[in-house]
Amino acid sequence: MLLFFISSVIFSVMYYVQSFKTGLTAKKWAVAGLLFGPVIYPLFRARQRIKLMRARGFGNTLFRA
Repeated sequence: MLLFFISSVIFSVMYYVQSFKTGLTAKKWAVAGLLFGPVIYPLFRARQRIKLMRARGFGNTLFRA
């Protein structure tokens, strides 16, 4: 139980920083990270990808080196 609480706090800070950097609502993701911990990581990454695709357009190609 203590391990889940500590990981939830750490993930809450991580979600806050990452969502602030990518333009998502930072407080919402920080609270979600505090409540659910690492369980919502796939949802977080999907939201980041959707935000990126909407900004760039769905027909464009993104090359990453």
